[in-house]
This record gives sequence, C-alpha cells and structure tokens, in this order.
Amino acid sequence: MNSAEDMISLVKRYFAAVDGEDLAGVLATLTEDCRFTVETHGVALTGHDEIRGMFTRLWGNHHAVLHDRFSFVADPAGSHIAAQFRVVNTLDSGALVTKSNCNFFTVRDGRFSHVAVYMAGENTLDKADDKAN
Repeated sequence: MNSAEDMISLVKRYFAAVDGEDLAGVLATLTEDCRFTVETHGVALTGHDEIRGMFTRLWGNHHAVLHDRFSFVADPAGSHIAAQFRVVNTLDSGALVTKSNCNFFTVRDGRFSHVAVYMAGENTLDKADDKAN
C-alpha cells in the first residue's frame, strides 16, 4: 500500500463485499494465509477456507448486514489501518441489532494478512466448531 487513501479504499472494498454478501470480493481483499481473529470472543481463523465458512454462517444467520459511519487511522509506513464503525445486523425476524466495532488490519502486498475484530455485544463471527463463543 502506498498511501493512507489506498488503505482506506481497501477497507471500504472489504466492507462493501461483506455487506453485499460477495464472498469472492471479500476473499480478494485477504491473503491466502490471512489470520482473522475476533479478539473479544476468542475466535481465531486462518486461511480462506475457515474465513469462507465464517462469512457463510454470518450471512445465513442474518437477513442483512450493514457497516457504516466509519472513522479511520492509517499507518502506511507500518502497514496497519484501524477502522471504527457501526454495524447494523437485520435479523430474519426484521429486528435490528446495532453494534459499535473496531477492526485493526495488517496489509501485505495490497491485501489484508490479519484482521483483528473488537466487537460489542454478541459474537456473530464464529468458527464452525465453536458456536458457544
């Protein structure tokens, strides 16, 4: 990444793909060996296969997911960017669940090699074998 603007653009592309349920778009922003952690709930996933399953479960358990109201702090020299944002999950019942989250991203070769999620409230990003978190 050459600039803070490039890093912000990558984060926006990632979340647009998440909100659009575009799995190929999400994975295109992640390195093959990406580590995806939900720090507040003890979840750790590595690689596209585990991350793919997590997003498939997220989308299957919600009618819609929306991320907005972003604030960014980018450190291009250190290859890191932080994003604070609002999440609005629409449940299948139509009920809305709103959260305030923060993600920390590490960038390698133009893609995310680590995504660390700090999530308010109930965990919606789990491992297949760890539904209790």
